[in-house]
This record gives sequence, C-alpha cells and structure tokens, in this order.
Amino acid sequence: MAPNPLAPAWLALPADANDLAPGLWPANAARTDAGELALGGVTASELVARFGTPLYVVDEADARARAAELRSVFETEFARIGSAVHVYYAGKAFLSTDVVRWMLEAGLNIDVCTTGELAVALAAGADPARLGYHGNNKSLAEIDEAARVRIGSLVIDSEIEIARVAAAAARHGVVLNVRLRVNSGVHASTHDFLATSHEDQKFGVVLDDAARLVTLIRAEKSLRFIGLHCHIGSQIFGADGFAESASRLLAVHAALLAGGPVPELNLGGGFGIAYTSADTPTPIAELAARLADIVQAECARRAIPVPDVAFEPGRVIIGPAGVTLYEVGTIKPVDISGATRLYVSVDGGMSDNIRPALYGADYSVRLANRVSDAAPALVRLAGKHCESGDVVVNAAYLPGDVTPGDLAAVPATGAYCWSLSNNYNYLGRPPVIAVGGGEARLLIRGETIDDLLARDTGVLHAAGVSTKVSTKVSTRVSTSSTQATQATNGKTGITR
Repeated sequence: MAPNPLAPAWLALPADANDLAPGLWPANAARTDAGELALGGVTASELVARFGTPLYVVDEADARARAAELRSVFETEFARIGSAVHVYYAGKAFLSTDVVRWMLEAGLNIDVCTTGELAVALAAGADPARLGYHGNNKSLAEIDEAARVRIGSLVIDSEIEIARVAAAAARHGVVLNVRLRVNSGVHASTHDFLATSHEDQKFGVVLDDAARLVTLIRAEKSLRFIGLHCHIGSQIFGADGFAESASRLLAVHAALLAGGPVPELNLGGGFGIAYTSADTPTPIAELAARLADIVQAECARRAIPVPDVAFEPGRVIIGPAGVTLYEVGTIKPVDISGATRLYVSVDGGMSDNIRPALYGADYSVRLANRVSDAAPALVRLAGKHCESGDVVVNAAYLPGDVTPGDLAAVPATGAYCWSLSNNYNYLGRPPVIAVGGGEARLLIRGETIDDLLARDTGVLHAAGVSTKVSTKVSTRVSTSSTQATQATNGKTGITR
C-alpha cells in the first residue's frame, strides 16, 4: 500500500495503525489482550464510563519517574564538574496541588508566574522557600504577595521591577533572592512564538544592560542578587542553543564577579519531547552531560569558579505522561485530486488543545477502544468548534474502519493542554485524572454548564439574586493547604 499523497512528507505509512509508537506514550500504556488501550492499568472504556470525554489522563508513576530521573541525572553530571543543581518544575506546563506534591517529593522546586499558580503551590503545602516566581508584568499586588510569603527567589524581568521588588521586600522586612532575566540573543530552533531569547520580544533585558541593572539591584538592601537567568525557548532538540547561550551568559557572569558574588546561573528549560514518530528529542542523560561539559569548559576558559546551575523543565516531565481521550462523532471523507482524507470529528478540540491552532503543533492519534486489521487511512482529527482551524491532529493514519462511537487517544498532551484550555463555544474544560496501579482518581474536576452559567450575572439577576460586588479586592493568598482566596473571580477555595 502506498502512502496517501495528501500526507505530509514526515508522516510514514505505518505497518500497523494500532501500534503504540515508543517514546510517544506514557510508560504504563499498553494494549490489553482484547486490543483496548489501558493507561496505568485502567482501560480507556472504564475511564470514559466513569469520567466521560474529553478526558485528560495523567500516568502518575510516569510523571514521578521522569521528575526523579531528570533531577538525578542533572545532579550527577553537575556534581562531576563541582557544581550543585537546582531544578524547578515549570508549573505553567500543568499545575495542580497533586502535581506540586509529586514534584516536591521527587526533589524538585516549583516555578510559578502568577498569584493563581502561587496559590496552588501554597495550597499543596509547598514551602515558599522552594518556589521561584517569574513573569514579565508582575503586578504590584503579585510582587507584594511574593514578598509577604517570603518566596525563595524572584526573577526581575525589567528595570522598572527593581524598585518595585525592593520596596515590597523592605515593606515585609525580608531580603529577597533575585535573578535578572537577560536575552542572550540565541534564537532557539522552534516556533517563533516559543523562541524567548531574541531581542525583539517581551521577556527580559538585553545582555548589554545586565551590568548596569545588577549594580542597581546590588544597591538595594532588601535584594540579594543570585545570578543571571535566560530561557531561550521551548520544545528544543539538541544542546547547541544552550551551549551558545551559556557561553554568552558566562562572559557577563565573569564580569559581574568583580562587583560581588554571583552564586548561580539559571539556564531555563525548554527541553523538547516527541509528539510524533518523526520527532527525535535529545535523551535527558545526554543533554545533562553535554550541558555540564559546556559550563565546565566555559568557566575554565574564563578562569572562574563553576557556579550552581538552575534549570526549569516542565514539558519534558509532564508532557509524555499525559493522554487525552475523545469520542468520535462524525466521519467525513473528503476527496482531493483523486486522494481521500477522512475528517474524524471528536467531542473536543481547540478548547482542550489549542496548540495545533496556536503553533501548528503536530500530534499523533490511535483508536483506544479496539484494534482493527482494516487498511490504514489518512485522517485529520477535527474538533467540534466553529473554526475551520479547529484541528487536534493534522495528519495521522488510523484503521480505515474508524466509526462514530470509537474512542480516540492523543498522546503527549500532559503539558500546555489543560493549562491553555478555554471555554470557547461555552464548552466546559474537561476533568483531569491520575491513573496508576489499576486505579483512577480525580485531580481536577471538569466544568459543567452550571459552572459556566454561575459566572453570568444575568442568570443570577433573572433568578432574583443580588449581583452587587464589593469594590474592595483582596490579593491575599492563604497558605492553608485546603483553601486559597482568588478575589479576581470572586471564588474562594480550591476543589480537590
């Protein structure tokens, strides 16, 4: 059988359209003897019967193992060159109180960038000393809250933040550890929206301004400068970009030592994962060894001590641990120049995975409820939203007898799917569950129509309920492990 001429060049015609390609699925994903997909020992049909579709599924053991392995290999490689490593899990990839606990128990710190993410980390019982705070436009209230809880470190992203952070720290009687985010000018080989270290963008300051801004930071008694920070992008394969960025950063790092200690260098995150069989991400052990060698060589070249090094991975830990389950609704064959593409529409779409529409991201898909010996057919897994660009999987092969009612499973959706989810067309965001050892449990409940209507004051008004809201807004976040206040949306409490 020849490949479909409508297929992209990278998409190979599979020998078996039922196979679970290595590297794309969680460690505990497998086919049962009956051919059904099982995740963490629970079949897809069992999960759907209990939780419905669309459904985000996270293999807990896989996520924990990836976190522990990453920390272990980075610590081992950097200990080899006389350095200590601080690993921060990038909460923006996916955050819940359970995930915070998994990461902390694996020995990682947590990176947050809003009061909401901070609230989740604190509600999980995280020690604020193990939290780092990011953001290019941290509000005065957010900075104040970070200082109040005595955040472990905060990234200064612009000159204007120096005085703001210093004032907040002084007000709360603390000395805050701060990093300065700089743009090394290295352009990561990724989508333009994911490349975050070129000069013409919103994050950080140009490298030439670093010395002057560090002088301003060091002049503030309530701030302690701990080092430079740079994040060159996301979904990066290979170490070349990190190598060049580290070289440029360490040149400035060396110059800064003349004015005082610079105990750390933060090289960010952005390590890539496989979304399709054509993707070849760098193995973590290889990446850690290469980065350690780079830092050692650059420090030796400049005759400076090797600093502590920090990293902020997110996607590489939680992304491969996640799978999204959908139910197939309609099948529509479309003939184009003598070739046929099957449009397979499911009950989700860009509300639960906006990355294909936002970045042109490619994903894979397999039938989850059964296997089939039907010949592979080129499919486009489409969503149900009112957008022609509402596509979950642009191109993949499925058995040609795919039919309404089938379950479709999309792997590698643990990162930037739930966290970017939305209510377009008034769809509720799906639930997130954890699986392991043949059991499933709810991490984040799905939204119902009642949840969506509860925010519409017109509904309350029609029911005769007062919609008056106090103009006094609190930004205080409780450190209780069971409650957080989010005054921005008028809700109190975190559903567990």
